[in-house]
Amino acid sequence: MVVGTTSHAGKSLITTAICRILSRRGLQVAPFKGQNMALNAYVTASGGEIGYAQAVQAWAAGIVPRVEMNPILLKPQGDMTSQIILKGKAIGTVSATDYYEQYFELGWQTIKECLECLSTDYEVLVCEGAGSPAEINLKHRDLTNMRVAKHLNAATLLVVDIDRGGSFAHVVGTLELLDPDERALIKGVVINKFRGQRSILEPGIKWLEERTGIPVVGVIPYLEQVFPAEDSLDLLERKPTKANSELNIAVIRLPRIANFTDFDPLESEPSVTVKYLHPKQDLGHPDAVIIPGTKTSIGDLIALQKSGMAEAIQNYAASGGTVLGICGGFQMLGQFIADPEANEGQSGRYQGLNLLPIQTVITGYKIARQRQVTSNYPQAGLPVTGFEIHQGRTRIENSILDQQSYQPLFDDVNLGLVDSCQSVWGTYLHGIFDNGPWRRAWLNRLRQQRGLKSLPTGVGNYREQREQLLESLGNHIEEHLDLTPFI
Repeated sequence: MVVGTTSHAGKSLITTAICRILSRRGLQVAPFKGQNMALNAYVTASGGEIGYAQAVQAWAAGIVPRVEMNPILLKPQGDMTSQIILKGKAIGTVSATDYYEQYFELGWQTIKECLECLSTDYEVLVCEGAGSPAEINLKHRDLTNMRVAKHLNAATLLVVDIDRGGSFAHVVGTLELLDPDERALIKGVVINKFRGQRSILEPGIKWLEERTGIPVVGVIPYLEQVFPAEDSLDLLERKPTKANSELNIAVIRLPRIANFTDFDPLESEPSVTVKYLHPKQDLGHPDAVIIPGTKTSIGDLIALQKSGMAEAIQNYAASGGTVLGICGGFQMLGQFIADPEANEGQSGRYQGLNLLPIQTVITGYKIARQRQVTSNYPQAGLPVTGFEIHQGRTRIENSILDQQSYQPLFDDVNLGLVDSCQSVWGTYLHGIFDNGPWRRAWLNRLRQQRGLKSLPTGVGNYREQREQLLESLGNHIEEHLDLTPFI
């Protein structure tokens, strides 16, 4: 079990690394997170939603992601409510109070069933906690931390982020607030995000071990690489510039931004700088603007309109700028979004950015599935894979296609549209930039507008780079982490 003294301590990263380390040692290992609150999601081969971090952890373990690895996914959508995804399927939207009153027992039963299922298929489970295991007001209803550890009698790592300061107090305070049977499961402390010389830290380590009786089994140096993240807090730490950058791409940081992991492949391009802009910031003159996915298309569309960003994007497009909308961003580019049943919490019909001739109606039924299609643009015949997660049904007028002012992006017209100038793009396909040849072809169009030489398109898909990142992560953590007390 991996728990943290705070949110953002590095639990997901450590869990991912341990999955890779143990897999390399020949063990059959699987990740697990009982309950996850995140808007970065992945769709499994069975069509179920899980947290994207658990998918990455599965890939680190060399296995296929399964819904059992994240039986409960909560997707916040505003007004103190979240959509509940249970074993990959949406089952309702409730407030926090109602959730714990109505779903706690069902949730815990589901978690136990999934743990039993995974335990029969794998030798080792590496379970990740959430937030802190010592939130006194929440412990009685905590489905993710020490309840899981106690159920499994799991040797537990406590991870602390030293970069934010107060790490010794965080460790001691967390241990003091755990029940005796919970504290007995803590077999090691990991000091994460350390900058500086280890020798300077040694007196503190010695004191901590003597005070708690628990060994410090790892001091992990700060990592600069960008890894897939669980929540938008990570965006605040990303560096927006590169020394050799030739293209600047602005991603609008919507209030309920979802699946911003879509842009990790762009950030991996040496010649591309990705900058996340708050709707109230100045748009400027980037080479492209991307409106990403969102949990609440209507709410974030209204936020763009109230902030002035909607008008800025429309003016940018009118001047010949390139705009791409993905999923909820695709819906916003249309003529309107309607939600007659208030599935997103706001009923009514709302005017879109009117950059694509589409209309979207939000429904109660969610589409979640993997896709394999062939591209028409920016280069015909490229195989493209990805996944859909959306509740909207988007209508594209056949008459518009007949006039050839707009064309389908793929051989499935329902997955996306591009205008005749290839300036306004919209798609439902998450993971589109994971496809290396398609990504490069799209970037080359931007480069041609700048008079830059085209990049080679005969490149591998991002999963190859992700695999290299995971291998590098495993090497880095293994060098600084002693797993002897655990395995």
